[in-house]
Amino acid sequence: PMLVKILRFSSIYQFLFNGVYMATIHLIGGEKGGVGKSVVARLLAQYMIDHDLPFLGFDTDKSHGSLMRFYADYASPSIIDNYNSLDAIMEAASENPEQRILVDLAAQTHHPLAQWIEDSGVLELANELGISIYYWNVMDSGKDSVNLLNKLLSQFGSKLNYVLVQNQLRDDHFNILEFSGVKERALAFDAKVMTLKRLHASVMTKIDNNSYSFWAAKNKDTE
Repeated sequence: PMLVKILRFSSIYQFLFNGVYMATIHLIGGEKGGVGKSVVARLLAQYMIDHDLPFLGFDTDKSHGSLMRFYADYASPSIIDNYNSLDAIMEAASENPEQRILVDLAAQTHHPLAQWIEDSGVLELANELGISIYYWNVMDSGKDSVNLLNKLLSQFGSKLNYVLVQNQLRDDHFNILEFSGVKERALAFDAKVMTLKRLHASVMTKIDNNSYSFWAAKNKDTE
């Protein structure tokens, strides 16, 4: 039942994926380690597979790449501090506009990513090519996540489309975010806010130990 609940959790995606969205890059980030970025990337991948939405994944984690591990048929590695490797993301979006581009950003990769965006004029080029870039900012309820979000907003402002993913890893309440003024700042940029319920630890451990995709885990569970 828990696996079915995970796979049916679509409120985090439906406003973006139920319509026709062409030439779209989805950056799954948040900078802080352990907030659940890779889990969100995996859920997005599974959602697109389940709904026959073509996509291509890029995995920037050199040592623990989740997309490469769980969805290898749909993903390829990307070297975050190599401009040629990052340029391949833009090329994939422009050459295959019918595909969503899903980029799982490892922790501590924001600086080289931001440097590439600035040096290569990525946002300006995306605007010219009609490519939409969404930044899924995955965060827990702690102050570090709020501070990192604030820095992200200061750096890119309205140039990015934001999705705030409130992952209930620590608790169900995001009071620090609510009273910081940062959420209102994000909403002023038309950010979307989603809540990811805490996933059952033992179920996730079983899935990870067996290197199951969520589809494989669900079907194994029902055999």
